[in-house]
Amino acid sequence: MLSPKKKITKKEIKKDPLISTLDNTTAFYYEHKKNISYAITALIIIVVGIVVYTNNRRANNEKAASELGKVFSIYDLGANDSRQYKTAIDGQPDRGVMGLKAIVDNYGSTESGELARFYLATAYLNLGQYDNALKYFDSFSSSSDFLKAAAYAGLGQCYETKNEYVKAAEYFERAAGVSSSTAMTPEYLNSAARCYGTAGEKEKAVTLLKRLKKEFPTSTFARDADRYISQFSA
Repeated sequence: MLSPKKKITKKEIKKDPLISTLDNTTAFYYEHKKNISYAITALIIIVVGIVVYTNNRRANNEKAASELGKVFSIYDLGANDSRQYKTAIDGQPDRGVMGLKAIVDNYGSTESGELARFYLATAYLNLGQYDNALKYFDSFSSSSDFLKAAAYAGLGQCYETKNEYVKAAEYFERAAGVSSSTAMTPEYLNSAARCYGTAGEKEKAVTLLKRLKKEFPTSTFARDADRYISQFSA
């Protein structure tokens, strides 16, 4: 025979841990309702902001890439006609071509904008506008070791033309340190050695030339290394 069900009193209900926890949570919510609402609203704003920022950044990167594609054909002509570098910098607004400087100014925080910054610095370098080249090489950022090294080498070239040979050598050496291209590393080492030698830092120059000979014995720069080692060791 089944026993009669025991009636649960209100007092016993209040003692139940689950009920107590629920009561406490409910009480906490109503006590801090305004602050919780603010926190939830702030979280929503942050999430929406991140989504909007990401979408805008993607759109800006695509726009920068499109504009860079238009102006690059002009930049490329600079190898045979240096005046084209200035056109690439300024663009051709009447033809709907945004210049490298405008791309950097408008989309410099994007990946394609950074690439435009590198070409802008190089264009200034080729025009002999070394202070402008220094400014844009110095602010350039990339995840590509090849481009990082090229930017360091660009800084080295700028400082060499300004007769700041030690600083130039340091940047060429940094370029050699991050270069993932064995084709360019010997040139960077040779340039660093040349600048150190010109600055009177002959021991550093000899050390780099010996490294050049050892690590890149078949490079064109290694062929002349012994001559310069003898010159700097005298």
